[in-house]
Amino acid sequence: MKQVILNSQQLHKQQMILLELLCEVRRICGLANIHYTIIAGTMLGAVRHGGFIPWDDDADVAMFRKEYEAFRDACDKYLDTSRFYFQDSTCTKGYRWGYGKLRRKDSRYVVCGTESQPYEQGIWIDIFPLDYVPDRWAGRALCNFHCFCIRKLLYAESGKYREAHPVKKIIYAGLSKIPLKTILIHYETYVKRRNRKRTDWVRILMFPTPNREYGYLHKWYEDTSEIMFEGEAFAGIRDYDEYLTFKFGHYMEWPPPGKRKQHRVSELKFPK
Repeated sequence: MKQVILNSQQLHKQQMILLELLCEVRRICGLANIHYTIIAGTMLGAVRHGGFIPWDDDADVAMFRKEYEAFRDACDKYLDTSRFYFQDSTCTKGYRWGYGKLRRKDSRYVVCGTESQPYEQGIWIDIFPLDYVPDRWAGRALCNFHCFCIRKLLYAESGKYREAHPVKKIIYAGLSKIPLKTILIHYETYVKRRNRKRTDWVRILMFPTPNREYGYLHKWYEDTSEIMFEGEAFAGIRDYDEYLTFKFGHYMEWPPPGKRKQHRVSELKFPK
């Protein structure tokens, strides 16, 4: 499978489209009074670089579950559908990720191994829902294992193509035969269970967590303030030092070139 390696000009173009998508999220959240925050590498980029990490090719936004559902509904009313479209498992047939993506129309950005997915794959930013997890470490660890199992079931359709190890490839091929509807019903039930009680810890259920804490403090995402990112003001985590230290360690230090990650992409097309 041929891999597309973005040159500096293409990466800059990609990042400017990601910025468009972030601005659209901000606009919709403002109109619908939805609380959001930039997170992860996007938050790190804002603090360390004043914008994108130089090699970054994606962007991340998080919302508490109720806000996420409100955002999904708000997209039906406010989204600029001439330029963007929103996807998640409730509105996109065959979608196998446990969070949403806002994508740019008239573009293509296909990660290697996902070519067979039966939905449009334009340039995207991730919209992550945050769900409550237990305050006790043992409960979070058990929750993490449960999430790992669901995530692998959802990933199996891609994993049977992307996985290089022959045994894992066979396992994914077997797991991919489980109907998506069955997996999603279980996932939706688990989401409801996780949100019955407010706790001090939250996480993105369908995305790995750092270290061995298996969650993040709720307060980080609740207490936000404006932060500049590529000349635009977005909601960001106010206590960014505590959050970024927890997630990345010595976050002001640049990683060596070999650890500067980008997605492996097989198809790339920018809107005209």
